[in-house]
Amino acid sequence: MIRKTLISLVVGALAVTSTVSQSNDKPLSPAKVIAQSSQNEWRALDLENTLILSLNTGDVVIELNPLLAPNHVANFKKLVREGFYKDLNIYRFVEGFVAQGGDISEKKQPKTASKSIAAEFVKTTQKPIAIQLVDPQDGYADKTGFLNGFAVAQNAAGTQTWQTHCIGNFAMARGNELDSGGTEFYVILGNHRYLDLNITSFGRVVTGIEHIQRLDRKAKTTIEDVSFNPIRNFVVAADLSDSPAHNIEVMKTNSDSFKQYIESRRNRPEPWFHHQANYIDVCGLNVPKRVKTTEK
Repeated sequence: MIRKTLISLVVGALAVTSTVSQSNDKPLSPAKVIAQSSQNEWRALDLENTLILSLNTGDVVIELNPLLAPNHVANFKKLVREGFYKDLNIYRFVEGFVAQGGDISEKKQPKTASKSIAAEFVKTTQKPIAIQLVDPQDGYADKTGFLNGFAVAQNAAGTQTWQTHCIGNFAMARGNELDSGGTEFYVILGNHRYLDLNITSFGRVVTGIEHIQRLDRKAKTTIEDVSFNPIRNFVVAADLSDSPAHNIEVMKTNSDSFKQYIESRRNRPEPWFHHQANYIDVCGLNVPKRVKTTEK
């Protein structure tokens, strides 16, 4: 299934060689910003920090975020590599909210990984972390932007940084206790920023969100529903000789082109748009991605 997956691409040309240029009197559209970006403004996925989740309808490529949640990333890769998710399923689907998977019985014990792990809701640093700013007056935080491809929020000083709950956010489910998460993961299916700082987010869906959206729905599942939305495979991309992740590159969110892309989305220049909002929410931006144009 992994090799047969078709990668969904965002707008933009596949072959790109020219550098970004913009006339002062005619701003570029988002598609043209992408098309005119330079090759060095794109990056391959780090396969060691990328997961392939195989479902009945296809593969989901998930990029992990070791900078903001290093312990969750390390422990989750251990779970995946030891085969913890074999014969498990995506047992919870709440329309427009979450798809949650793992061990519905909560009784399965990991072999090498931890069953529970201390929360990593926010990354606190002595020095501020520079982000590609999107909104300096966000309703849920002092500011929002992008860091290494992830939508994030920060305090005013930039010394507290956390991943935001935009659609495709990959996070660790938990109970009422702050440190009760460890094995049960979810993908957020809408923009639910009120969850920020209440749960550990440690990744994002790069491609394949359509396979999450196509999962079966059921009002309530039980331990016996083992065939409901089965997890066909869950692997670290680096452990494969080939996968959808091997062929993807994403725009660097600290690049000039991505900054220009933000502005082109803030005020759309295409003739169809007769009203300009002069605003874009961090969850309204998808990081451009494409099939690799050169061998790495």
